[in-house]
Amino acid sequence: MTKARKTQIVVVGGGAGGLELATRLGARFGRDAFDIILVEKNRTHIWKPLLHEVAAGSLDANLDEVGYRSHGHAWGYRFFYGVMEGVDRESRHVLIAPIKDADGREIMGRHRIRYDYLVMAVGSVSNDFGTKGVAQHCIFLDSRLQADRFRTNLLNHCLRVSRSVSGDPASDAVVRVDIVGGGATGVELAAELYNSAAELRHYGLEVFDESRLKVTLIEAGPRILPALPEDLAKAAHQELEALGVRVLTGEQVVEATADGMITKSGEFIKADLRVWAAGVKGPDMLGALGLETARGNQLVVKPTLQTTRDDRIFAIGDCAWFVPQGETRPVPPRAQAAHQMAAIAYRNIVAMIAGKRLKDFVYRDHGSLVSLSHFSTVGSLMGNLIGGRMAIEGRLARFVYVSLYRMHLIAIHGWLKGLALIAVGHVNHIIRPKLKLH
Repeated sequence: MTKARKTQIVVVGGGAGGLELATRLGARFGRDAFDIILVEKNRTHIWKPLLHEVAAGSLDANLDEVGYRSHGHAWGYRFFYGVMEGVDRESRHVLIAPIKDADGREIMGRHRIRYDYLVMAVGSVSNDFGTKGVAQHCIFLDSRLQADRFRTNLLNHCLRVSRSVSGDPASDAVVRVDIVGGGATGVELAAELYNSAAELRHYGLEVFDESRLKVTLIEAGPRILPALPEDLAKAAHQELEALGVRVLTGEQVVEATADGMITKSGEFIKADLRVWAAGVKGPDMLGALGLETARGNQLVVKPTLQTTRDDRIFAIGDCAWFVPQGETRPVPPRAQAAHQMAAIAYRNIVAMIAGKRLKDFVYRDHGSLVSLSHFSTVGSLMGNLIGGRMAIEGRLARFVYVSLYRMHLIAIHGWLKGLALIAVGHVNHIIRPKLKLH
């Protein structure tokens, strides 16, 4: 007796949206008549909005990451480690690039994964806008690997300065960090660095403190945090300057070098470490799939989140380009958007399989929150849910900010394990070191 072919649903990308979707599909369909497959280039998941904390050393990703294989076993999907390099839409196959080890030896050759339904959830990458020297001399914060690289380099520079000051207390040695981009990532990283600098004295670098850290935040626009109301952005600007951050607005970087940044006005801003957080775009391979893409290399989707040229291919999260009816701007690349898109994509895939009508995606803007480490949190809540925005700061804003991550934990682990992990997180916050120094 011939075994019936399973319906295969392939999700490419294990970020916030992709992992939540694979979890829901696996829980719904299981492994009997369906095969839910998650393709991801990393072996573990870390919530992307936390990467600035990983980079600064204030979050140990080893304690907060999720292993895809064990998670897939628990939730009914299969995990494939690899990088998608294309899609054969005619035969409905995802093309996976060869996998090689650190020495360049091939572990697994190029292969194909069949799909009946495909969801692109590959997220976004930093957009350097072709600025000279950025790719060679700047660090991006798109992945755990990049965040770890920045943290290692930061600790090395802090150690160098600490040794210099120990030998000569009058030394003016400092660690200089240039951050390009005054959005949430750049602002949060700048504040988190000062939190880490204050803690280093407790971990063997007794002579190192915040005065030995010089951070410059460079924003090409007229103000930082353009997604927030102007008064809140101004408050964040003042808070950063109070910490010691030099905030430059209306200043465009035209070149990055091994020693710093060159601005359009001709200023050279010296730096030991250079971070580029000035914009995002879709991964380059999206432009070679034969699907409609927007200027930022994102996949254009219909209200149902299906791509405009292939109804069996969906796109969610940062890699999707969707302009709501009556709006002029696309849905912003935020975790809340990925979460909402994952929910609608799940519902529509289930509806397609059942031959039912699909539901249009309606983005509900719950506002924006920016955490300045433990110093402050600012943001606006509710957005178009109440026809306006409610500005919040301080403890309430911090509570809501932390709650966003807790909601993500519950979405991928379920209520029981999610609440248990939240409780464990509280305990770890008390007993584990304040900084990850390895």
